Amino acid sequence: MSNGPGIVITGASGRMGQMLIKTVLDSDRAHLAGAIERQGHDWVGRDVGEAMGGTANGVIVTDDALEAISKAQVVIDFTAPAATLAFAALCAQARAVHVIGTTGMTDDDIANLEPASRHAVIVRAGNMSLGVNLLTQLTKKVAAALDEDFDIEVIEAHHHHKVDAPSGTALMLGEAAAEGRGVALKDVSDSGRDGITGARRRGDIGFSAIRGGDIVGEHDVLFAAPGERIVLRHMATDRGIFARGALKAALWGLDQSPGHYDMLDVLGLS
Repeated sequence: MSNGPGIVITGASGRMGQMLIKTVLDSDRAHLAGAIERQGHDWVGRDVGEAMGGTANGVIVTDDALEAISKAQVVIDFTAPAATLAFAALCAQARAVHVIGTTGMTDDDIANLEPASRHAVIVRAGNMSLGVNLLTQLTKKVAAALDEDFDIEVIEAHHHHKVDAPSGTALMLGEAAAEGRGVALKDVSDSGRDGITGARRRGDIGFSAIRGGDIVGEHDVLFAAPGERIVLRHMATDRGIFARGALKAALWGLDQSPGHYDMLDVLGLS
């Protein structure tokens, strides 16, 4: 086991939870200090390695988040908005870095993270991959270069288990496009097309969501004008890219002052 910082993973039994656990266990720069699940979950009290179908590693899954986080330097959290807010308060008490990959957070949820960020480092992003964050920057630049003759559409595809739409990554791309155009996304967002909707409003940023099979994550940003189209695309084929990005964010956060950061800060792209 590495002597590096201790990392706690929330939502241990989930797809991302298990991928994060594997990534930390495989790392020589950190060690797994805890695994959290909700009260009543059948993994609670079990060795997380055995619960994942492998060999025991000595980390017992717990539903006592306070105790687990008090012993950690970092918490990596891909759960649900309400749980993330609760974990943020505990991370602030423990002065632990809180890496947040949770999607579906509202503006109010994000605002409610601010008190915790005054006491601890928060790194929050709709997507932790290097490629997607580069795509975000490209989207902003292209949107700034093109006028409203180019309609903007963000098209995303995910597996059929995903519960939120548009995805956090799609919203991140939409925000980048809106920022490039100098507008607020809430004023130009169009994600509710159904039935006789009328013609597309000039300047809107549209969202389309596809759900099916085991798609890890695909995102296109379409700029469409009469006679031409520009398409920026990122395709994820391995969920491990998000886990590796989250670990990178966790290690980066250890050297920062309390505050609210994103992956552009981590990658030096902000």
